[in-house]
Amino acid sequence: MTKKLNVKQYLAALAEPNRLAILKLLKEGEKCACEIHPRIKLSQNLCSHHLKILKDLKLLKSKRNGVEILYSRDEKTIKDYQSVLEKTIL
Repeated sequence: MTKKLNVKQYLAALAEPNRLAILKLLKEGEKCACEIHPRIKLSQNLCSHHLKILKDLKLLKSKRNGVEILYSRDEKTIKDYQSVLEKTIL
């Protein structure tokens, strides 16, 4: 692990049900915000807010595809957080 992980912010992000729903939804594969917000029943603005928080924590990756931005889970970062938590609480 080369980057410093902020476990407190990670846990706070996961404690918010909409963010957890986004991460679970993206297990299916990459999606644009226009596909995410209706599936989790959020306004586009609120969905974008949650996507930014998850991206800032490096839990999501994004790439541009024309006018769309596609979001996907950053499995490496998720595994890094999981490893830190296992070492901390087990």
